[in-house]
Amino acid sequence: MQFLVAIHLPDDYDPTKEDASLRQEISDLNEEMIAQGVRVFVGGLEPATRARTIRAASNGGIMVTDGPFVEAKEHVGGFWVLDCASVEEAVEWGRKATVACRAPVEVRQFLGAPPERLKARAEAEAKEQA
Repeated sequence: MQFLVAIHLPDDYDPTKEDASLRQEISDLNEEMIAQGVRVFVGGLEPATRARTIRAASNGGIMVTDGPFVEAKEHVGGFWVLDCASVEEAVEWGRKATVACRAPVEVRQFLGAPPERLKARAEAEAKEQA
């Protein structure tokens, strides 16, 4: 099962003010995820102020505006896509991410796994049983 672990940061978050220990803890967490074989993809995002929101307009056209979709005090600042055996495992990684990032995170399962991941997992399990 694949999960999104999204880091929520305050709107005024300034990544240039991150200290070395924060960067090291996040790096250590990434190394642990890689070693455990759960990390599929990771990415940090530009500040929410640089987002573009695209909406369908009432006249049938498309409207593009600067900024995030919703007005909020926090935004998604980065994320991991993890391949975990259960929601409990994904939540445990989320706990580690909260500590490393010193920020709240959200853990959400993707709707179904891509067929190639399902096939690869089935093949790996078959090899283990053989």
